[in-house]
Parts: sequence; C-alpha cells; structure tokens
Amino acid sequence: MARPIVLGVVGDSASGKTTITKGLVAILGEEAVTHIGTDDYHKFDRSERAENGITPLHPDCNYVDIITQDVHHLRNGEPILKPVYQHKDGTFGRPEYVAPKRFVVIEGLLGYHTNVLSSAYDVRVYLAPPEELRREWKLKRDSSKRGYTEDQVLAELEKREPDSAAFIRPQEQKADLVVSFRASEDGDADHLDAVLTLREGLPHPDMSVIEEEENDGITLEQRNDVRCLYIPGDVDRDRGAAIEEAIWGKMQFASQLRTEQLGEYTVGDETRRSESLAIVQVLILYHLVTAKAAVAVAGDEVTSRSDG
Repeated sequence: MARPIVLGVVGDSASGKTTITKGLVAILGEEAVTHIGTDDYHKFDRSERAENGITPLHPDCNYVDIITQDVHHLRNGEPILKPVYQHKDGTFGRPEYVAPKRFVVIEGLLGYHTNVLSSAYDVRVYLAPPEELRREWKLKRDSSKRGYTEDQVLAELEKREPDSAAFIRPQEQKADLVVSFRASEDGDADHLDAVLTLREGLPHPDMSVIEEEENDGITLEQRNDVRCLYIPGDVDRDRGAAIEEAIWGKMQFASQLRTEQLGEYTVGDETRRSESLAIVQVLILYHLVTAKAAVAVAGDEVTSRSDG
C-alpha cells in the first residue's frame, strides 16, 4: 500500500491552525486521516514551565528529536506511541497508540524547525495572520477554553514574543503555502480577507480563472519566484464557487471528496461559512490528493522533499 501523505500546518499560538485542520479532516474523512498536534511533545507541564521560566515556543521546551522521529515513522507507514498534553489544565495524560492512515495532518508550533523535520512533509502550510488579530484570537481562546485570565494571557504574550520572533516566524520561509487571514478594511470580523503566498516548491494548479473577472477584488500577482493571491472576505458566493470548481476540475480523481463543508467554521454553537477559507482549503486539498495520486503511481521518490 502507498505510504501516507503528510501535511504540516505550522504557525504561532492561536494563528488558526485548528480551524484549518479540522475542516480538512472533516472533508477527507476521519477514517482517512491521522491528526496530531506537536504540543503533545512539550517537555514540561504548565507549572514546570513557569518554574523554569521557559515558554512552549522554545525548542528546549519540546522533544523536537522525538517529533522528528515520529513524523518520519508516520510517513513510512509505521505506528507511534504519542505523548498527550492536556491544554485544559496544562498537564500530561496517558500516551496514545497512533497508526497512520491515508493522510497524516500534523499541526503545531515547531513543525519546520529543523531541515530534517521539515523534509518529512509533502505539503507545508504556514499560517501568518497579523499579530494584532492573532493576539485577539489567543486572548479569546485561552481565557474561555484554557483556564487563563485575560491578564495572564496578555502577560504570556509579552513573555513569548522573543521566542516567537526567534523560532516560530522564521519557519514561514520553509512553507509551500503561506496563509494570512486578516480583517477587511471595513473591519468585518465575520468575513476575513485571505492573502496567500504560493511558492515554487510545489506545482500549484492553474489559477487563470482568477483573471476572468475584473473588479471583484480578487487579484493574483507574480512577485519574483512567488505568486500572491488576494481574496476579499466578502467575495460573492458564486464567484468563490467558480474558483473552487476550477480547482476541483484539476483533480477529477478525488471527486468523491466534493462537499459543501468547505469554508465552514464554528463560533460557539453556530456554524458559519467563509468563501476565502473555502478557497484556501481546496488549494490545500489539491496538493494532498495530487501527492497521493503521484505516490500511488510512481512511489515515494516522486514527492521526496528538499530539506530547505
């Protein structure tokens, strides 16, 4: 059987990793996806980090060598015994036996920290929202779901900033797709714009459909060796569907995955939809299923990655 396809989703704390990965898991099907977070590989629990004066963003606070070993095991189709970190109270739980499925989705802070680790992924995504928005998301999440007060979250953000700058943000340079969701000019928080940087590390689909209609705010620009795609959050539903349709048309072999769930996300108990999120997700899906087809036909060598 062909080996699993490995997707990395890396970004700072509260950058939107779980929103992206949950949607992809739902579309691919839980029976087809092994989904893990590298936060499980923290060396220290919450109280020990406070005692040692170290943040979870620092490599010395994580078993990066074991993450590397386990990601390569999963890529090779081998099961792992994964540690478990419990965000609700900052303690560790029982390790879990994890077997790879057709796709392996790995999200976390330091997924591309070393060349050996970053080379294990078939598709590398980095999430880079504006810092002001990320901090807002973190404040809301950690104070409502992780047992922190707002003052504690703000203090932790300041404490983490040097490590964010030194270890997290430099990983953006190793990504195939850099995704930045940001508030629109009118401040509509429910319809975020998306800015995508598409690097040449992977063959991206033909995006000429972007240029077929003018004055809708969607732009695609070539800047040196990267393409930059801008999608306004209020893009018309039919226009978004046309772009998604064009990308689906490049992967007929995955027609069984077509779904209306693209772009869905939850706020509390309410399910909402974002056209910009849907386009981002279908682009990532394109690369996953294309890599899967290539490995099935030609073997692992066809998608071996450089360590850059």
